[in-house]
Amino acid sequence: MTAITEAAVRQLAGFKAKKAPVTSCYLDVDGRRHLRQGDYLADLERMVKRARARVDGQASRRDMERIEDRVKAGVDRSRTRGLVLFSCEAEGLWEVFDLPVPVHNHLVVNHSPHVRQLEDVLTSHDRFAMLLLDRQRARLLRFELGELVDRTELFDQLPRHDDDKGDWNRDHVRDHSSAAAAAHLRRVAAAALSAFQEQAFDHLVLGGPDEVVAQLERDLHAYLRARVAAHVSIPVGASDDEIRQAAFDTEGAVERRRLESLVDRLRDAVGAGNGGVAGLDATLRMLVERRVETLLVSESFEAPGWRCLSCSWIGTRGRSCPVCARPMAQVDDVVEEAVEDALEQSCRVLVARASADLDVLGRIGGLLRY
Repeated sequence: MTAITEAAVRQLAGFKAKKAPVTSCYLDVDGRRHLRQGDYLADLERMVKRARARVDGQASRRDMERIEDRVKAGVDRSRTRGLVLFSCEAEGLWEVFDLPVPVHNHLVVNHSPHVRQLEDVLTSHDRFAMLLLDRQRARLLRFELGELVDRTELFDQLPRHDDDKGDWNRDHVRDHSSAAAAAHLRRVAAAALSAFQEQAFDHLVLGGPDEVVAQLERDLHAYLRARVAAHVSIPVGASDDEIRQAAFDTEGAVERRRLESLVDRLRDAVGAGNGGVAGLDATLRMLVERRVETLLVSESFEAPGWRCLSCSWIGTRGRSCPVCARPMAQVDDVVEEAVEDALEQSCRVLVARASADLDVLGRIGGLLRY
């Protein structure tokens, strides 16, 4: 397994096969969508079947078998949500990335590795920071692609009082403790800003007693207040697994809000008759014209259709291609073909789970480039 880094992706992008083509496979294994192993294995089988119908060559078939064998051997889905595999046995290429973020199912055979989705994973997934605190301690943990990559800890001992020295002493120490706690929170706010300036993050999650968190938010720089995505009920001494799960849940909530916003934009654009299309036929037509910037699809949406093997036109009606008049091949799921074409065109693709608004629009739509 190879770590996903900019250097690794650049190295793959520069690989050019001469003896045989490269098979690139992206497989969504996210347990939230695929409860059983058989669910994502069925997706892989469908992709391989389509690829074999298009590609003629024993080397590519062996590469596909190699990929199938690796996936069937098992995936640790406690941390892995996306699996990416590149194979060219003839050239000695075999790379596997277990990603903590989902990918869109895609299998392509070409003279070089298909790295666009990997590049998108590196550049477009949000970075989260989790700040847990109480009146004495604070922990700042940064997550990238769902993985803990850095942590900072602060501790400020509060003064203690001696019960034998009277009420005046207790009151004095209590006031001193309050001042020390306020200074601690100011120091935490300053440390959080410094961490952000050194390595920016997109979202900040706060955890701790309500009154402490409320006071901290008042001390946070405006840059950080604007990035507060959630409050969580996690103590400062929580385990890494508890913190990681909270970050994971927050990431899911942020993704849902982003998707809802895009569906709202699509509905408004379609209603205005400018900048968006909805419904299968209209969306496929815009994909053929390469005008789609963002493709939105309901998760379980499938429909039969047709593809021209000469000019790659896709649509719901056959048998003769309306562009080049050549005979077309029937496909089991033209929606999956549309997703593959969108990825080839470097479109942003978002799969919606339980989006009633997108379902009303026809379960598929696109925000347009022009």
